[in-house]
Amino acid sequence: MSVESNEICSTVGCNKSGASLRCPQCLKQGITNVFFCSQQCFKSNWKEHRIIHKKEAEVYDPWPFYSFSGPLRPYPITERRLVPANIERPDYATHVEGISVSEEKAKGCNIIKVLDEEEIEGVRVAGRLGREVMDAVAKAVDVGVTTDELDRIVHEESIEKDCYPSPLNYYQFPKSCCTSVNEVICHGIPDTRPLKNGDLVNVDITVYHRGFHGDLNETFFVGTVDKAAKKLTT
Repeated sequence: MSVESNEICSTVGCNKSGASLRCPQCLKQGITNVFFCSQQCFKSNWKEHRIIHKKEAEVYDPWPFYSFSGPLRPYPITERRLVPANIERPDYATHVEGISVSEEKAKGCNIIKVLDEEEIEGVRVAGRLGREVMDAVAKAVDVGVTTDELDRIVHEESIEKDCYPSPLNYYQFPKSCCTSVNEVICHGIPDTRPLKNGDLVNVDITVYHRGFHGDLNETFFVGTVDKAAKKLTT
């Protein structure tokens, strides 16, 4: 049974109740308090409404006292994506603090485990599936695409291949991959910042499949990059 919305239309002068339409860009940026009663209201108010997208990015500052080394700034992060119950997952996936109990136990052991042929094949399969997920992401990297969208692709592709996206909840990491743009060295958190022409973005993917992790990363050019960026990556 559907529930009628009590929200008021955000278009100036409309004020109709029951507004339930949402702006796709607002949803990407985590803006949850804007509703429209119709497509007509949304379109007619677009010039005024789109201003809040830029404002939202400007005012979002989770680390107000941090001294940034470059122009890149954090953008809002969307909600954590869910993994179906039928997907096998590592022990930290359900730990309240994201701690891997098996990993902690292994730290106190000085014995190097030698894998048998079946286990080695399991490692190969996990690595191959990770590569396939990365190939899907590579097709999506472009100007205007957010790293949150890249994370969505990683998440959905991983599940489709019967894999758990390993970064998710590892010591409470909130996303399914790491995306590091420009001066971010590594393990950046995907957010709603659109990629810009000239950016470098490193995507770090790990998938967990039948007891093994397949880990890889790749750096991509966004649009046309300068000579310094090319030199850095060659």
